[in-house]
Amino acid sequence: MFPEYDVIVVGAGHAGCEAAAGAANMGSKVLLVTMNMQTIAQMSCNPAMGGIAKGQIVREIDAMGGYSGIVSDKSTIQFRMLNKSKGPGMWSPRAQNDRMLFASTWRYMLEQTPNVDFWQDMVNGLIVSRGTITGIVTGMGQRIMGKSVILTNGTFLNGVIHIGERQLGGGRMGEKGATGITEQLVELGFETARLKTGTPPRVDGRSLDYTKMERQEGDEEVTGFSYLPIARIKPADQRCCWITYTSQDVHDILKTGFEQSPMYRGRIKGSGPRYCPSIEDKITRFAEKDRHQLFVEPEGWDTVEIYVNGFSTSLPEEVQYKALSMVPGFEQVKFFRPGYAIEYDYFPPTQLKATLETKNIRNLFFAGQINGTTGYEEAACQGLMAGINASRLVHEQEPVVIKRSEGYIGVLIDDLINKGTDEPYRMFTSRAEYRTLLRQDNADFRLTPLGHSIGLASDERLTLMREKDAEVSRIKKLLAEQHAEPAMFNDFLADNNSSALVERTRALKLLLRPGIGIKNMIAAIPELKEKIGDVDPLILEQVEIQVKYEIYIEKEQEMIKKMAGLEDLRIPASFNYEKLTAISIEARQKLQKIRPETIGQAGRISGVNPSDIQIMIVYMGR
Repeated sequence: MFPEYDVIVVGAGHAGCEAAAGAANMGSKVLLVTMNMQTIAQMSCNPAMGGIAKGQIVREIDAMGGYSGIVSDKSTIQFRMLNKSKGPGMWSPRAQNDRMLFASTWRYMLEQTPNVDFWQDMVNGLIVSRGTITGIVTGMGQRIMGKSVILTNGTFLNGVIHIGERQLGGGRMGEKGATGITEQLVELGFETARLKTGTPPRVDGRSLDYTKMERQEGDEEVTGFSYLPIARIKPADQRCCWITYTSQDVHDILKTGFEQSPMYRGRIKGSGPRYCPSIEDKITRFAEKDRHQLFVEPEGWDTVEIYVNGFSTSLPEEVQYKALSMVPGFEQVKFFRPGYAIEYDYFPPTQLKATLETKNIRNLFFAGQINGTTGYEEAACQGLMAGINASRLVHEQEPVVIKRSEGYIGVLIDDLINKGTDEPYRMFTSRAEYRTLLRQDNADFRLTPLGHSIGLASDERLTLMREKDAEVSRIKKLLAEQHAEPAMFNDFLADNNSSALVERTRALKLLLRPGIGIKNMIAAIPELKEKIGDVDPLILEQVEIQVKYEIYIEKEQEMIKKMAGLEDLRIPASFNYEKLTAISIEARQKLQKIRPETIGQAGRISGVNPSDIQIMIVYMGR
């Protein structure tokens, strides 16, 4: 009934979808197995993509040839570029999405992808032969053979839902959990632990009074995520979001439910996300604050359902209802469903190689929340890389590893495999050493050539990237050659509160001045406008960023060159760390457990200090 597949993907969340699409588009025969075909690419929590650092990840996925950026753009109901008041290394795109349209678009794109087959069933066993994965066993007893398997189980592995004192088995509200895989992997020598995450109530938008809330409009310019020229929402058509606040009265009501809280009563053992805490966590950890912000976000175009962002909770329903009805605008609130917490198994990611293949079992890959991450974007990029490397592995090709200096994807995976995590890992710009280089605007320059070279990014993507690069270079050259005469430019400079020219200079040099932007300069100087012509605003933005931040970009590039020697210095697979008696016991144990592939990777393992690295280099005869 089933052929032998090149890649079997277990789970059709964000990681599974990207894994299946990536492997299939590289020529592998793929089977995507999910417990429910109706929940492919489900947005289990917030119906939004992107955000701080997460938006950069979506851009990188798109630049490589993944689908997340396209799906996001096609289902956007509001778009905002966050952190515009800061430097471009911090700018992060974020979209509010139509939950149902997002999922249906993902499914449609997968169904239109050659080489992807689907099967609806639970996977409760793996077929392993001589240390190599060879297939899966489903709940209906089907044995399906595959040359590689990618596990993207999300929150379903032995999932338990908590609402107050009630506990329900499940991977999501209304869906059963997955059993069998954790137990088998433990028998095969894997280490496992528990994590928890939570989600807020969903409410009826018709019951809210928006006049008591602050409006939050979308941007006047919608740039989106994908580098492809696809149709995007018009700025005027965007849906509005709102902001409201809790109060001390709300906090007091929430505290009355603490005795029934599964977290405070110890029924939840797993660690929760530090950077996206529940409302009960917030009022405990930040007791000095008398209010917290809540974002009131629509779930889509054709629904009245509202997502109450910032009110994640596992308190009893009656406490949730009573507290939320004290929030301005929510006095008459009607619930669609209460908030809940979910606890699930994950596998500490130090058990993985940089390719996301497991160290214990050959050809078995983990991606997404099974590795301890939180967020659609973090899951999707892991799925993409697992799909790429599983496909290349079965076709006997070299693996693909994105470096920390090449993308946030590289930062995330490197953090996971070297440092591990004992709480849900979330990406931030602060985790990247080279964030001036790893901007959201240049992900195509950084990663599209790589994506194209492995057969994932299309010819169209590479052509668009090269045309963009050429146009940026043309305008920079023109500005470098354009004389800025005082008579021509001083009125413009005065209008922008910039000092007048006393002698002619180059137009490019004027861009280095604070408050001087290329779009305003071109609009004010007819001669410049005529020479440059009509240009995509994003290309002008790219020119301005490259000019204004040239010194910072060069500094980071120099840092990368200095580190390149260590990054590329490989450690023999047979290296015996026990002989390194001059380093600490902790460092030896960490190195022996993780077995880094390069000196650079070894240096990022917690507990390994620079002197340990120097001793290793000497011992290796360098």
